Amino acid sequence: MSEGPLPERSVEGLGRVVMVVPTYNEADNLAWIVGRLRAAQPDVDVLVVDDGSPDGTGAIADELATADPAVAVLHRTTKAGLGAAYLHGFRVALAEGYDVVGEMDADGSHQPEQLQRLLDALHGADLVIGSRWVPGGSVVNWPLRRELLSRGGNLYVRMLLGVAVRDATAGFRLFRRTTLDKIDLDSVESTGYVFQTDMVARTLAAGLVVREVPIEFVERVRGDSKMSGAVATESLKRITTWGLRERREQARRAWRRR
Repeated sequence: MSEGPLPERSVEGLGRVVMVVPTYNEADNLAWIVGRLRAAQPDVDVLVVDDGSPDGTGAIADELATADPAVAVLHRTTKAGLGAAYLHGFRVALAEGYDVVGEMDADGSHQPEQLQRLLDALHGADLVIGSRWVPGGSVVNWPLRRELLSRGGNLYVRMLLGVAVRDATAGFRLFRRTTLDKIDLDSVESTGYVFQTDMVARTLAAGLVVREVPIEFVERVRGDSKMSGAVATESLKRITTWGLRERREQARRAWRRR
């Protein structure tokens, strides 16, 4: 991480807020998205977590941090997965004393200009999700196949895990510090994209409030997507395992009550 503590900025009513932005080969997008975020929310800090990008993303992040004290960087040596990068960033943010820790992609799919919607909703919630699939939410430049895959995957999550969230796989989020403390980050083992679903399920299981606000999700125009068929398949396998395990536990609890 960049040397020296970040200056203390705060968002009214929420305290200190930081957005964790994981990167891998986002040299074409990082300065652009960080600039937009800092312009849209001057009181929100940025923590870039780079997984050893070979395209120079880490060096660009360092330049941004040198020019702006509200930007900090974590350099990781290997590409260990989205969830692993977020967990590392969350732990550092908590250690730095942030009250709210957010997630967003570096490719422009999450629009910083819509972050205020999430900040407003957090006043009555423990976790806020920028959702594509609630009324008012939308996607831009997605082929029908990908939309059906995302909608179908989220339907599968709701049915199997009993999660009453329309977009459990979304990655534009805000967590209260108390939420991350309560769900015990040290017990989270998800390292890939299924991390997003895992965190929603844990938050709900802890009896906390999850709210969704509509966003417009814009497909990246530069660089390559990290999502693939293999990644989606692995996520579904993990969710199926969790769901079947939960169903067995429910059956055991019902049997004991009898």
